Amino acid sequence: MERNALKNLIEWKNNKRKKPLIVWGARQVGKTYLVKDIFAENYYKNSYIYIDCKIEDEIRAFCSETANAEKIVEYISLRKGKQINENTLLIFDEVQECPNIISSLKYFCQDYRQIPVIATGSMVRIKLQRETHKRGSKDNDKFLFPVGKINQLTVYPMTFDEFLTNNNKMLYDAVKIAYEGRQPLDSQIHELAMEQVYKYLLVGGMPEAVDTYIDSGNLLEAREILRTLYDNYLSDMDLYQASPEAVLRSRTLFQNIYKELNKESKNFSPGLIEQKSKTRDFATSIQWLTMAHVVNQSFQLKEHITMPLMSDHESNFRLFLGDIGMFSYQSGVNAASFISSERENTLSGIFFENFVANELIAKGHKLFYWRGKASAELEFIIESDNNLYPIDVKKGRGTLNSLGKFANHNKFAYAIKVSKNNYGYHSEKKLLTIPFYFFPFAAEDLASGMMKI
Repeated sequence: MERNALKNLIEWKNNKRKKPLIVWGARQVGKTYLVKDIFAENYYKNSYIYIDCKIEDEIRAFCSETANAEKIVEYISLRKGKQINENTLLIFDEVQECPNIISSLKYFCQDYRQIPVIATGSMVRIKLQRETHKRGSKDNDKFLFPVGKINQLTVYPMTFDEFLTNNNKMLYDAVKIAYEGRQPLDSQIHELAMEQVYKYLLVGGMPEAVDTYIDSGNLLEAREILRTLYDNYLSDMDLYQASPEAVLRSRTLFQNIYKELNKESKNFSPGLIEQKSKTRDFATSIQWLTMAHVVNQSFQLKEHITMPLMSDHESNFRLFLGDIGMFSYQSGVNAASFISSERENTLSGIFFENFVANELIAKGHKLFYWRGKASAELEFIIESDNNLYPIDVKKGRGTLNSLGKFANHNKFAYAIKVSKNNYGYHSEKKLLTIPFYFFPFAAEDLASGMMKI
């Protein structure tokens, strides 16, 4: 399947000043497939060495004892019977099983920078944090992260544009051409694109679920894959956390994201999960889930906003699941709701808010929302090219009632309403309407500072 992150890997390959690359990302988001099966197979054909640190015990044991890049290169060359040079891509997968490989990247950068090296795996940050904060260790025994000696790339679940590219390339091309020309789609094509949005809300962006749906055309089969992946995520919390209490709280928090968002305020409320608990009781769990890229956190901004946007860790916040398919699975909504004519009455607005949150995160944005007085609210606030862009998400044709109150305190380029409506711009209201299927492209333009009407 095609992935947007491939272009980032190609840019890294062609960069004469490239450093060893760490590819971050949650479990099962397609890191290995991207790095090995797409990138290495196409751009280093027959000239890459792939090492799975989870199963290649001897290499893992050797690398656990040394961070010396020269020794590692020599050992792997001899073990694999293959010369390693500037034309050889060296891939270390599942590096959470051998954090010392991350230490060695400093010396690959210093002494063997001509050799392209990629390290990837799940839960890497969590393992590194544990190594860094080992109790009873002397400072010179603790893990040291190779700051300034690496490049980094985060891989997320497939965004809607990736889903559409792989599921219906002709429709993707039509959507992209319309967006680039800032033109509304023909009404019938608009409905076709919205059908794909609803399917994506159910299937989500986990590559195995997407591949299953594309291969079979069966939404229920994709749903079954999601069930397995969801259970695997819960199992991971037992493997990578320090205490039974932390495991229990992280699992409970993860399982209640939909419930938290489905209440009126949407803000995180610890008492909804555990009676008489405080937000600080869940601080470790929130940190764990966000570091693992399982959950995305959005922070509240109030009244007058200053740039650059910064999170106030004492303020209210919201949590979104990192994959919209898992969010739909967690909600318990019937799969038939996504393809029925009554779906607008069945699906609450938070499905679309979680969708927009994930698209923003995947394009490199941090998440913020705005709350004014008298329940005035805008779901997302984006800073781009020194301008503010308030974003409101509407599942139907609702009006943007909070924009006037926001404008009383803040200057902005124009507001963006993301909804099922076709593309359009109202100059007097400074309101740009973007259909859901356009939003991945808009999120990318906002990230690059190239947003235009």
